[in-house]
Amino acid sequence: MRNPPKRPGEYPDREIDCQKAVEPSFQAIVDCMLEAGWARGEIMRSLRRLISADNMTQKENAKVEAQLAIARAMSRAGRPL
Repeated sequence: MRNPPKRPGEYPDREIDCQKAVEPSFQAIVDCMLEAGWARGEIMRSLRRLISADNMTQKENAKVEAQLAIARAMSRAGRPL
């Protein structure tokens, strides 16, 4: 990571710090794609798909985490899964 967040863990400006850290990498990717001959529309579609895939992964991970939390709670309560 080029510019890691200022502080580890959760804090109010973490999202802004993370965005600042990631932005140069996205710019480098776009520059490489332009140099390779990609059209701007193709680049934007590709980045949107990448973001969409990440969003879907985050949703699925949240579902799995919720299921694991329920399973742990049931196990602690002595109930069968």
